[in-house]
Amino acid sequence: QALLVESGGGSVQSGGSLRLSCAASGYTVEDYCLGWFRQAPGKKREGVAIIHPDGRTIYGDSVEGRFTISQDNAKHTAYLQMDNLKPEDTAMYYCAAGEIGFFGIGFYLRDPGRFDYSGRGTQVTVSL
Repeated sequence: QALLVESGGGSVQSGGSLRLSCAASGYTVEDYCLGWFRQAPGKKREGVAIIHPDGRTIYGDSVEGRFTISQDNAKHTAYLQMDNLKPEDTAMYYCAAGEIGFFGIGFYLRDPGRFDYSGRGTQVTVSL
């Protein structure tokens, strides 16, 4: 059974940084991309960043240039380095895994609800 466990959330002032981690297990990691999506109260899910097993990455427009996704394949762990955080980044952040198919990893960035597995989330709060 797939299991994704996030850690590293918290509260920070605007302009600060946080690093999220995601430990993945229970599925064939080579067949799945890993990513992050977020959801703020009253808003729909938003794809944040995705990383392919081969290292290719894509980002949502609102975080491009500020967030960096990476992975340690040996540890089956993904990371999200978030720099220059803004109050509008405040949300619950979820790690998720999606099977790589015909439409590529962008499929999950556009529609995070399509991920096959996701964790319970970690809260990120950015204050002025």
